[in-house]
Amino acid sequence: MSPRGYGGADREEQGVSEMSRTRIWIVLAFASLLAVGLLAAGCGGDDDDDEVAGGGEDLGLIKEGQLLVGTDTPFPPFEIGQPPDNFSGYDPDTFNEVANRINLDVEYQDTSFDTIFRDTAQGKFDLAVAASTITEGRERTVDFSDPYYRANQALTVPEGSDIQTVDDLGGATVGAQDATTGEAYVQDETDASEVRGYPEGPDALNALRAGQVDAVVIDEPVAEDAVKKFGDLEITQIPTGELYGFAFAEDSDALREQVNEALAEMKDDGTIDQLYEKYFKTKPPSEVLEGTHEPS
Repeated sequence: MSPRGYGGADREEQGVSEMSRTRIWIVLAFASLLAVGLLAAGCGGDDDDDEVAGGGEDLGLIKEGQLLVGTDTPFPPFEIGQPPDNFSGYDPDTFNEVANRINLDVEYQDTSFDTIFRDTAQGKFDLAVAASTITEGRERTVDFSDPYYRANQALTVPEGSDIQTVDDLGGATVGAQDATTGEAYVQDETDASEVRGYPEGPDALNALRAGQVDAVVIDEPVAEDAVKKFGDLEITQIPTGELYGFAFAEDSDALREQVNEALAEMKDDGTIDQLYEKYFKTKPPSEVLEGTHEPS
């Protein structure tokens, strides 16, 4: 065979080799692009895992997808029974609807009211739902949501008592729940000779019925609930005009804003009206329906 014949075969083999290398580079390039795409998709999945419910925003929850809520029970009609299985009342009914609207589950944990704000501030709970009046003193520890209830205090005494108004408390022994605005009211606004604090509101009312204190100052709906149950008590309203809010750690702005948005929807669509009617047989006042709150 001529040398040309040999050279042609060599060039043919060389052409095949070059085509093979080209195909290999194409395959490698495609594989590289595919790997980059999969890596990007994988990274996107990780970002999604870091996000929680509530519009995909990281709310800084203790447990992803769930709100750990501190509460204090019993305090009927706000907190009735005990979590987790036998727990109801205006507070959990209201907050369960809030949580449903921001796509989060709720776990309630019963705790002492006199430590609930400190525990929330220290991260033991995502927030506190415990018939809590918004006050400047408490806002040195926690931030509050917009209001969801307006409360007054009530002077509660045995039927036939000589004590009919707070002006009659001079020299009296008065019961109240520890760390509440009712306790602060008696200490700051009356001439009571002694203020006895009790761990739970019903404890103070039981002490009243047992004759251990002369009167009790407590949130009006709680006093009214006791009158209905026992029938041997009477009450006089103390018009303190307090507003309840849910309490948050001071760095929980994203969660608080989500809760406020859900509350606003519930006020607009009549849900708060229905809950007020269910538990208090009245309509919510404008301070609740139109009220907002900016943490101090």
